[in-house]
Amino acid sequence: MSVHVVGAGLAGLAASCALTEAGEHVVLFEAAPNAGGRARSYFDAQLGCRVDNGNHLLLSGNSAAMAFLARVGAGDALSGPKEAVFPFYDLTVEAAWTLRMNPGRLPLWVFSAARRVPGTKLLDYVALLKLLSARPEDLVTSLVGGAGAVYRNLLEPLAIAALNTMPDIASAAPLRAVLAETIERGGAYTIPRFARVGLSESFVDPALDWLRARGADIRFGARVTALDPEQKTVLAVPPWVAGALVPELVVPDAFESICNLHFKYALPPGEAGFWGFVGGMTEWAFARPEILSVTISAANRYADMDNAEIAANVWGELARVFALPDELPPHRVVWERRATLLGTPEQLARRPNTRTNNPNLMLAGDWTNTGLPATIEGAIRSGNAAAAAFGALS
Repeated sequence: MSVHVVGAGLAGLAASCALTEAGEHVVLFEAAPNAGGRARSYFDAQLGCRVDNGNHLLLSGNSAAMAFLARVGAGDALSGPKEAVFPFYDLTVEAAWTLRMNPGRLPLWVFSAARRVPGTKLLDYVALLKLLSARPEDLVTSLVGGAGAVYRNLLEPLAIAALNTMPDIASAAPLRAVLAETIERGGAYTIPRFARVGLSESFVDPALDWLRARGADIRFGARVTALDPEQKTVLAVPPWVAGALVPELVVPDAFESICNLHFKYALPPGEAGFWGFVGGMTEWAFARPEILSVTISAANRYADMDNAEIAANVWGELARVFALPDELPPHRVVWERRATLLGTPEQLARRPNTRTNNPNLMLAGDWTNTGLPATIEGAIRSGNAAAAAFGALS
């Protein structure tokens, strides 16, 4: 009997690959004409090149994502610096600096003024220890907001990027989970990684090829409107779709947006290929071969601004930092209005577990109870968990 996987985002692809590797025949349903969900590439006719619908920065400690890429033969699909370096620019004081972590678990980098956040002292990093015991009800700002420059220039941008929620309302527990698997383990687990070509080329296309080569049945444009309770199914769709298909299911119902901007401008990648920003609208910028891409997380705060104003503000910041022409180049502003669940304690409490009341139905998605924020790593882990749950039943 086949296992049905509904949804071909990264959670569904991960579940399909794990099930296929375990010897199951998978039928993968996707309502859209393509796979990848929020992690895909497409050709933008306005810009005349391929772009990612959003920028995703992974870390070398994202074990599930790295194992997924290795499984589908795409282990070399990511790029990035050879060590844990994070270039930043403070738009308020017009100053550049770089966080440089040493490879080992002992954080020697905090002892070096040249490696740590500028203007900080060794004792300022005690704030990191507070996060190690964070509970779901603890808010990021309440817990570590008093850490001065360490908070403003490191923990706050990290929290916004990882949680896609403003730190004053975001639960600190998922951030604790991220730190435990990366920074706490040392620089060797905190090396930045991003798609060498594009998200589809790295994660999606290799997985589809791998599945087809092993006999999986992949059906695009196939919207599932009802579930058979006797059919083994992994439901890997957005939470609002899952809630409609399984009315008794409690799912997150408040969401945060992400705003991505793609400028048709080739910028030298510098040491890392990306930059973090504080003190402005720009948060992360990625230098791609033909495109300079910017990500603004927790973007609900800018929902009332029109795209032209956002693009002008962001390009103005980039032009100041990199000495670029003032004239706005061809560009595209891409909104993901419900990019992730809102990372508040209340919404985290609505994350369902993998198993449902029906032993034939498992859930997957970055919105399920992975313990991690809604990221690529969390999505892939959720798919693996759903496949493993069926393995335990067989």
